[in-house]
Amino acid sequence: MGTKHCTVAFGLPARQFLWAMELPLSATVAEVLEQARIMARTRGEDRDVPWDSDSIGIFGEPCRRDDVPADGDRVEIYRALINDPRASRRARARGR
Repeated sequence: MGTKHCTVAFGLPARQFLWAMELPLSATVAEVLEQARIMARTRGEDRDVPWDSDSIGIFGEPCRRDDVPADGDRVEIYRALINDPRASRRARARGR
């Protein structure tokens, strides 16, 4: 059985995290995230990451935990927005 390389990405306002790993071809998004969580824990980088969030995607496209990413895919963990971008645009437009 072959392997694939995947990266897990998560960003905070002040820092971005990337965890690269090699997994079996059959590994699901959930398994990729679990391996990244283990890697992050050993590096002390797991504290602020919402590992159990349902807001995840592959290259910007929403996905589910049981999806199987391809070789070279980047699994992304999204965090909640602090401000609603639409509300921010409206406020700027009113100010003009």
